[in-house]
Amino acid sequence: MPEHLILLAPSANRVYAADAPRLAESELAAMAAGFGLADPDVGTTRLAGVAYLALRTSDELTDDAVQVVSQLSAAHALFRREGSLLAPVPLQRRASYPDDLVTIQKYQGKTNEQWTRLLLNVTAAATRRPGKLLDGTLQVLDPMCGRGTTLNVALSLGLDVTGVDLDIKDFQAYSAFLKTWMRQHRLKHSADESSLRTSGRNRGKQLQVEVAPTKEAHKAGDTHHVTYLSTDTTDLDGLIRPRSVDVIVTDTPYGVQHGSHGDRLARSPLELLDRALPTWCETLRAGGAIGLSYNRHVAPRAELETLLVTHGLAPVAGAADAFRHRVDASIDRDLIVARKQG
Repeated sequence: MPEHLILLAPSANRVYAADAPRLAESELAAMAAGFGLADPDVGTTRLAGVAYLALRTSDELTDDAVQVVSQLSAAHALFRREGSLLAPVPLQRRASYPDDLVTIQKYQGKTNEQWTRLLLNVTAAATRRPGKLLDGTLQVLDPMCGRGTTLNVALSLGLDVTGVDLDIKDFQAYSAFLKTWMRQHRLKHSADESSLRTSGRNRGKQLQVEVAPTKEAHKAGDTHHVTYLSTDTTDLDGLIRPRSVDVIVTDTPYGVQHGSHGDRLARSPLELLDRALPTWCETLRAGGAIGLSYNRHVAPRAELETLLVTHGLAPVAGAADAFRHRVDASIDRDLIVARKQG
């Protein structure tokens, strides 16, 4: 039986690093199911004192399978095991922009970028057309994007992405960061800030970015788009085209460091979701999926599942506690994914 070993990238977050092998195992299992890989045997192993994720399959990995494995949030290198030797297998990963796009920002409360990418991968795998993650056509929405970790992860993969957040300070911080980053990397781009108005009503502000990884790509029109709407996430009518989004991924309020971010985060996560889900679901295509990262201390999973069903979404079955892990004493983090029917 062919065996491949995946070397996991180190995480700067010590607590997350301890759980990374188990989380990567669950991520690969979810992606294998979503992308139709034939019953892989997945587990963690150690070789010469180094931790790997082991993947055993009945047949050799196809190019499509290698592409799926390469997408893993923590995949650093891939090897085919040949007795006591490891033969390198080139990763096939969409990496349109330099890695520091997702690692350079440092601020209190920032979500671990590996976790954000894992959430995006698992959610995309649950959609009707998961291949859009690999070919760059997946349309992503983060309706509570804060300072833009999801936006940066999606852009780094060459995906178009929209973010929404009411906090004007987060909007301004992200706008300043992205503009500076693009200038420093001498990328051909446009970045326009303007008032957000519909039907004569002031809705907030918006940032619209178009950027290309190379001058040649820009000349050919091979560009990517980031849109940030500083507005109320519970009222997106007229701001995002209905049924235009493939995946919605976001961090729900953890009830810890988010309490000072205004009224939208002062409410309980379940209350906020109950108000926001109707407008979020309106943007989601049939067969699309929503993935929520949440703190089990303030949002019990059973209540979250009931809420998603109430709003016409079907939770995706998975192994119990597969992605549950401790962030700190006050955050018991997990994720939940649900698909839009139709």
